[in-house]
Amino acid sequence: MFSLPSLPSWVPSLPALQWGSSLLDSLLQGLIGACGVSVLNSLLKVYFFVGCANNPKRRLEKERLQAQWASLETVHLAGLALILTVVGARVAALVALEFSLRAVSTLLSLDKGSRGTERLQLYLLCQFSLGCGLTCGLSFLQEGAPHSTFNLLLGLLLAALLSTGARRLRHHVCRLYELHSSQHYCGVCLGLLAGGDDLLRLLGRALAMAFIVGDLAAVALINRDFLTTSEAVRFWTPLTICYTLLVIYMQEAQQLHPGMQGQVQTVLVRMGGLFVLLLTVGSWLDLLGISISLLGELWCLVGARTLIDLCQTQDFPYQRPAASVSSQSQASAPAQAQAQPSASAKPQKAAPS
Repeated sequence: MFSLPSLPSWVPSLPALQWGSSLLDSLLQGLIGACGVSVLNSLLKVYFFVGCANNPKRRLEKERLQAQWASLETVHLAGLALILTVVGARVAALVALEFSLRAVSTLLSLDKGSRGTERLQLYLLCQFSLGCGLTCGLSFLQEGAPHSTFNLLLGLLLAALLSTGARRLRHHVCRLYELHSSQHYCGVCLGLLAGGDDLLRLLGRALAMAFIVGDLAAVALINRDFLTTSEAVRFWTPLTICYTLLVIYMQEAQQLHPGMQGQVQTVLVRMGGLFVLLLTVGSWLDLLGISISLLGELWCLVGARTLIDLCQTQDFPYQRPAASVSSQSQASAPAQAQAQPSASAKPQKAAPS
């Protein structure tokens, strides 16, 4: 007869519960990846707003950056988390590897006189690839862990705190940066005024570390599906050739079409090349994941459209307001001159005979 003590022995072995646990882990990984992209997007908006506020000619761009709706940001974050959840670890690994190769090729081709516009474009265009790198890295690190769901919950809590802090920083800067920087009131705004270029350097180091971990995890996840070395070689050889051709094409296409239309065309070519490649060496789940990745890339481009237009239409390096610094030094010089009495102006007493 059926007994209640035997219930726990067969309930955990149900395939539906295991599938539900895997789906929950994928959802948590997608949320963490979306929070990472949100942190990057918020800090980039802070950098661009500081650059626009320090330049009177960029008043219109500054107003566009100030006009941000919290509801649209929430919808964008939720949609990106859903896309990263269903894209799959294998396709996410391919997307992260493709962007890493493109980023290395772009950085190596930069000349010493570059003003940083190409680096800004990389930071703006890496958002979906960063999310894919975070998800496949978490999938590899938490694979086989006894408490993977609990670990992902803790990771999601930390990612949510970072995303909330970055969003609050952006709201603070967009509302009060000009007032605080002019009156020397807020330490955060004064730090951005004095060293705003350090923010971009910090973002570059953080992105490099995230993509290094994601690429190592991506290679391990892809090689896990191969039983022999010959199978791995048959997969990696056409993939490397496809990636190389895509990188060469995209460098030429960005020079010919540097606007938003060129970026959309580049995304279509990249995902189309991966789709054709996976028709021969992939599965139907990979093809579905590539289609969802195309949606994710376009989703991130729409979210960063204002920043992409600003970076494309103007040469946008961070420029410290040298005029204000020089005016402050000129204003302090007369004060110091008045504070120090002149020795020649003092009457000299006659020496005693």
